[in-house]
Amino acid sequence: QVQVVESGGGLVQAGGSLRLSCAASGSIFSINVMGWYRQTPGNQRELVARITSGGITSYADSVKGRFTISRDDAKNTVNLQMNSLKPDDTAVYSCAAEVRTDRAPMNVYLYWGQGTQVTVSS
Repeated sequence: QVQVVESGGGLVQAGGSLRLSCAASGSIFSINVMGWYRQTPGNQRELVARITSGGITSYADSVKGRFTISRDDAKNTVNLQMNSLKPDDTAVYSCAAEVRTDRAPMNVYLYWGQGTQVTVSS
């Protein structure tokens, strides 16, 4: 079993910063891609940023230059540093990890965290 837990959300004024953290734990053989997604009521979940096991990153156009994703493979964690936050960044942010488990390392499973609320006031 694998658990994914996020932390670091909250309320911040426009122009401020927040750092989200995500930790995966359990029967993990390896993690391929880790990513952050966000969703607002009535809208589909969108990819914010992702990072591969090789450290290759990609970002949504709306956050390029403001957000930075990083990971620590020794700890199975991924962080999202969010700077110059805007009210449009308000959403529930969820972490996802593509995991190869100890019991089935040939297969890749996608695990999600429960989400953390980020609210940016104007």
